[in-house]
Amino acid sequence: MNLKQKTTEILSQTINELYNYSPERLEIQNTRKEFEGQYTLVTFPLIKELKKNPEALGNEIGNALLSKNLISGFNVVKGFLNLSFPSEFWLSNLVENASKTKFGFTENHPEAKSVMVEYSSPNTNKPIHLGHIRNNLLGYSVANIFKAAGHKVQKIQIINDRGIHICKSMIAWEKFGNGETPESSGMKGDHLVGKYYVEFDKHYREEIKDLISQGQSEDEAKKNASLFKEAQEMLIKWEAGEEEIRNLWAKMNGWVYEGFGETYKRLGVDFDHYQYESNTYLLGKDLIQKGLDSGVFYQKEDGSVWIDLTAEGLDEKLVLRSDGTSVYMTQDLGTAVERFETFDIDKLIYVVGNEQDYHFKVLFLILKKLGYKWADSLEHLSYGMVNLPDGKMKSREGTVVDADELMEDMFQTAKEISSELGKLDGYSEEEKNRLYEIIGMGALKYYILKVDPKKGILFDPKESVDFNGNTGPFIQYTYARIQSILRKESPTEFDLNSIEINEAETEIIRHLYNFEEAIQKAAEELSPALIANYVYDLVKLFNSFYQNHSVLKAEEENLKNYRLWLCQWVSYAVSNSLELLGIDSPEKM
Repeated sequence: MNLKQKTTEILSQTINELYNYSPERLEIQNTRKEFEGQYTLVTFPLIKELKKNPEALGNEIGNALLSKNLISGFNVVKGFLNLSFPSEFWLSNLVENASKTKFGFTENHPEAKSVMVEYSSPNTNKPIHLGHIRNNLLGYSVANIFKAAGHKVQKIQIINDRGIHICKSMIAWEKFGNGETPESSGMKGDHLVGKYYVEFDKHYREEIKDLISQGQSEDEAKKNASLFKEAQEMLIKWEAGEEEIRNLWAKMNGWVYEGFGETYKRLGVDFDHYQYESNTYLLGKDLIQKGLDSGVFYQKEDGSVWIDLTAEGLDEKLVLRSDGTSVYMTQDLGTAVERFETFDIDKLIYVVGNEQDYHFKVLFLILKKLGYKWADSLEHLSYGMVNLPDGKMKSREGTVVDADELMEDMFQTAKEISSELGKLDGYSEEEKNRLYEIIGMGALKYYILKVDPKKGILFDPKESVDFNGNTGPFIQYTYARIQSILRKESPTEFDLNSIEINEAETEIIRHLYNFEEAIQKAAEELSPALIANYVYDLVKLFNSFYQNHSVLKAEEENLKNYRLWLCQWVSYAVSNSLELLGIDSPEKM
């Protein structure tokens, strides 16, 4: 039971004793900074039932609590009863909670769900880029948060491994690659395949230019370019299962998967399940007939199948082409149904950029109209784009910021700033490099995850590695500082009855007790930013306390031991918060 729950219990019991009335719920808030107190009871919801004015009600409840020594003081501001609690209220479970390495995490949620989170979902014709980084970090963190909130979690990605874009890379490699491999070139496999996707585009543009100069319109030239026709022919052969094409496709995709694996490892994300579009692109076709039979869909004269959503404020949507081939909506319908039939899940979250908002509105609505009750448990975690300030970094391909390049840049930035600070004397080169990686990746992840997912981000690598302010390294440094204290001395027993805690310590303890609530709210809102904000506030509170109150040189042994327990509790909350964000906590910095 956290202290807000304990406060609720105390107040419920007191109200029942005073008025013979048991409220269904009480509204308890953290007391606003301009008023004295730690927790506030909002009395407005009670006045109708108890037929009292808010101030009188607040005074009666406050005096009753004071008479039983349950609080140390109170004040009433209109309909708000602000309560101050004695030291023993805050210290009663300190040692027990400070010993819990996973304090705040919920083991058995009373309404536990089986949650599936889909994220990443890259194409196999190019490397992972900056946009994918935000996608992966959000998906991985949300999965961590749901698990910490007491739910069963499965992480999944669907890889877009087929289609004309894949064939473009394959054609270009056949024509211009001269048998180049990741081994012969020294390039990561995903970069090598991406190189040939760019190569296709270069030659394709040249061919279009030539055809236009010969008198064709731009649209005609795009369709008539021989390179494009060859890619189309290759796709037809792939769909027909031609062995030679399938072997080339498997080989080049294999290079990409190996490259993706390295990127995911460095980024610190993983998956429980993988789906491939080459296996799922035919899914959903059987649903079309079901929808036609039930009147959800209708067929046009050319044979194409549509759904009319104009009554819901949307538009008419194509779900099957006139030639009987699928569109993305068809596949997504089939994939959603397959997941609920194959996996034990109650909730499915899609982590996809906000340019797909409309697609998911339509997808969820169609599934609902098809009669799937679980359609109400589908959620789209829609996020804004990530950009870099001009001139900060050049991408390998010239159009997007490459993930591997960005991660290496973060490592170098961390190295540069750490070297300038000059605090790594005595570290081996291996230890330094490990620390640069932890700091650099922590800076990248925190900078992205601290922002509300709905908002866009302007990512500044240098700013993100600042050791002051709302950054990953600032939080990591505070954790390392606490570990340095605890290495010198471990907490032992103390007499809580002889401790009078100060305001700074009260604020820290109250904030620590809010951790479980922060996790639950972050899961509810699909927002790792709430955890980032929580841990930043905790670190600020601790640093303010540490600057003004000694721990190891406290006035007496009893006080020192109490503060060591407090340090340990803070360190667990910080490392657990960072863990939820996928960030490592360095023991030394």
